[in-house]
Amino acid sequence: MPIIEVHLLEGYDDAARTRMGEALTDAVRLVVPAEPDAVTVMIHERKPTQYMRGRRHRQGAAALPDPASVVRAYLDAMEARDLAAAQACLADGFTMTFPGAAPMHRLQELIDWAKPRYRFVRKSYEGMDTCATPGPAIVYARGTLSGEWPDGTPFEGIRFIDRFEVAGGLIVRQDVWNDIAEVRP
Repeated sequence: MPIIEVHLLEGYDDAARTRMGEALTDAVRLVVPAEPDAVTVMIHERKPTQYMRGRRHRQGAAALPDPASVVRAYLDAMEARDLAAAQACLADGFTMTFPGAAPMHRLQELIDWAKPRYRFVRKSYEGMDTCATPGPAIVYARGTLSGEWPDGTPFEGIRFIDRFEVAGGLIVRQDVWNDIAEVRP
């Protein structure tokens, strides 16, 4: 039965502590064959006055936003065509790659590229999976696409997977895979 103890400076809210406990439980389960109920996570908090480094009291850093929430906010803004809100989710140097397209760096490039392919597209999500890495967090969004072809004919049930890299609370990269070319008239 693994027991993980974490020491934090005070200041993280309940949601951040819960995310940390869940992430630590999942990390242990990648190595130890244990059910979630067999993994114990204990978070010990200390006042900043109870911690010093370099002869100075320190403050804890602010919690990063949940990477899957950042991705979902971006995808929802794109679907609503709220380009300002979508842009706010992107880091400088953002890159996106779609099937059959060169890498793009601006949302307008995506809109121009998609215009002759379909009138609009909506996503139904089967899941969002977040993976911790030594670099950016990786989020996979998966599900099906529906929408309309340029001639107004509807489509639905097209599989997709989007892979996002999220660093510092912003999306750095998006890679898209889908079966739209397989079913496009």
